[in-house]
Amino acid sequence: MQAPAGTLYRGREGMWSWVAHRVTGVLIFFFLFAHVLDTALVRVSPDSYNRIMDTYKTPLVNLMEVGLVGAVLFHALNGLRVMAIDFWEKGTRYQKQMTWAVLTVFVAVMVPATYRMVAHTFAELFGSTT
Repeated sequence: MQAPAGTLYRGREGMWSWVAHRVTGVLIFFFLFAHVLDTALVRVSPDSYNRIMDTYKTPLVNLMEVGLVGAVLFHALNGLRVMAIDFWEKGTRYQKQMTWAVLTVFVAVMVPATYRMVAHTFAELFGSTT
């Protein structure tokens, strides 16, 4: 089946990389906005700030931190790929391979990082002393 006339994207790696880059950028922006707000709260009400910081010590927030690290890592790696496509004359020729390289590096870094970030949380939940 042929794509309709005028359709630029056909669901390949480049399109999904483009979508993920935009989504991670928006997520990082909202995190930074919330981070500025909760940090500014320390001047207004130190008690409220301390209560908010206590809510950040939950397993759910720990998983959200893993998501944040993943978003920043993917956005950074994919940003390097985009710059290579823009500034390297052969970049468009190798954009598919670079997309797979970004995903490979992302997984290679995120797997051990995720383990390190959640190991203490799950050890506390299940009573392990590791």
